[in-house]
Amino acid sequence: MDVELTKADEEAHKRRERLKNLRNRITENQNGEDDNMEEALPKPIFRNYTPLDEDLRLNQLPKPKPESVETEVQNQLEAAKPEPLIEEVDLTTLAPRKPDWDLKRDVAKKLEKLERRTQKAIAELIRERLKSSEDDLAEAVNLQAEINNRNVDSDED
Repeated sequence: MDVELTKADEEAHKRRERLKNLRNRITENQNGEDDNMEEALPKPIFRNYTPLDEDLRLNQLPKPKPESVETEVQNQLEAAKPEPLIEEVDLTTLAPRKPDWDLKRDVAKKLEKLERRTQKAIAELIRERLKSSEDDLAEAVNLQAEINNRNVDSDED
């Protein structure tokens, strides 16, 4: 038991020493800060006020000179001038659009896909006919050319 008490006493003694050192450091810092505070005060800078004291006039900022904005204004005015429009318009190139031009434009992509599918289907049908009837190859090629011509004619209408 005595051993435990002595260890506890030692721990208490160490703790007291640490607290004493901490108090000393705090008091030293407070005294040191007071001295540093007097030395570290910022110097006033006067922008809009002219001090009467000569020592304080040394801290006054010089008055700023206004910058010239004439070149910037001139550039903005030139940029704001409208560019002259083309006065001559060739009336022969102007033509009214058909009423359904926007529909054709919107459907054009879908029609391209369908056209590819149609061509593949036609080629498949021709292959099937060739296999089933064993007809002449030239006749099948002519048939394909005819179908293509019909498609081109129907697209032009």
